[in-house]
Amino acid sequence: MANPNLNRGVANVPYFTPQHITSPGTPFPTSNPIPTLFKPLKIRGATLRNRIIVAPMCQYSTAATGPDIGALTDYHIATLGHYALKGAGLVFIEATGVQANGRISPNCPGLWSDAQIPALRRVSDFIKSQGAQSGIQLAHAGRKASTAASWLASSRALGAKISIRADADVGGWPENVVGPMGGEEWTWDGKSSTDEAGGFYAPRALSEKDIEELVRDWASAAKRAVEAGIDVIEIHGAHGYLIGQFLSPVTNQRTDKYGGSFENRTRLLVEIIQGIRKVIPDTMPLYLRVSSTEWLENTEVGKKFGSWDVESSIKLAKLLPALGVDLLDVSSGGNHPQQQINMFNSKDYQIRIAARIRAELSKTSEKLLIGAVGLITEAEQARDILEEGGTAKSSEIEKEAQAAVQMTEPADGKEPMADVILVARQFMREPEWVLRVAWKLGLDIAWPSQFLRVRFPKL
Repeated sequence: MANPNLNRGVANVPYFTPQHITSPGTPFPTSNPIPTLFKPLKIRGATLRNRIIVAPMCQYSTAATGPDIGALTDYHIATLGHYALKGAGLVFIEATGVQANGRISPNCPGLWSDAQIPALRRVSDFIKSQGAQSGIQLAHAGRKASTAASWLASSRALGAKISIRADADVGGWPENVVGPMGGEEWTWDGKSSTDEAGGFYAPRALSEKDIEELVRDWASAAKRAVEAGIDVIEIHGAHGYLIGQFLSPVTNQRTDKYGGSFENRTRLLVEIIQGIRKVIPDTMPLYLRVSSTEWLENTEVGKKFGSWDVESSIKLAKLLPALGVDLLDVSSGGNHPQQQINMFNSKDYQIRIAARIRAELSKTSEKLLIGAVGLITEAEQARDILEEGGTAKSSEIEKEAQAAVQMTEPADGKEPMADVILVARQFMREPEWVLRVAWKLGLDIAWPSQFLRVRFPKL
């Protein structure tokens, strides 16, 4: 007689979800070599089941006002939970404001209040119940805050702008946008707050007292993430948000201890790292995302003030291990409209930068893992989409699989380009991307228990 308890549920969740016999995305034992991409990776007290990470992706889907302001919803379980179910090693929750005015939009999540912990715990619990790690990206948008959801900005009916401002009527905070510098000349797009063609509000300059409070709020948000059961915290220092604004000599022209020299411009980031590391367990991994370059070296403003470039990122990377950062997530751009690269038409540029940073670090005794984002920045770079929402040709999936493997595999006596890969939009198109990649590699990996009847046939 069959054992009625065979189909066990995951412990410590208030609902039944089956305990997978083998964690999805995990290779079965084989005599053939397993690509590094699918080997587990232990970082402090957390072990990734594979090295494919779902990068944070803004969804603009939380309440802008009321008692549930900034709290995650069932939408986030449906989306993020599905990536975990289908085998990703770590699933990041999108940029989450450490202060209310640190959100990109009124509909972005936040973690400035204890009231936001239960909803975060619910999402984290489900991600973890499927065998993935749960991560959260803590952020402050700085002068890029109080804008509307991206699909509103891109709406033809509204003029298809880069950004549109979110005023107080929709939950925005026009009078409380902040940055290293203040005044109308410091809007992100250079257009005044009253210019209808502009999409951003003028920031006010943070005082040193404001900065002290900001650092405390980063630490408080990190403590709440721990209480919610999050496995990994990432500090968002990229894409022209507040930390990136402080790092750049173009957007940070302060004359106090937070501006001027490299040491001063990195001071805020260092204090945030130190503040977070003090309040989270020693066993908890801490990641940092930076824009490795702001692509301003050859611009008028870059030549006038200098800019944050790859050399700056290498210099920063060498400081991170001693501060307690375990992994550097390498992105680029977003701090200034004059940047001279079209990120969506430039193939694998961030991957090459990540490899360069990793190679420089390998020359020292410092140990810092490197994550590369941008393997698939746009579907057209790696595959032929038949129509919007269409499926890829089999040969193109194979190219993606091989590219992903090559990222983390040493070759010709050289170090790997990265230790993990972070993938974003491709998961939105294909939540089963991990399973597809393994299939094209001829690797037998575990599928979710509920999906076994539809698993891909062996090649």
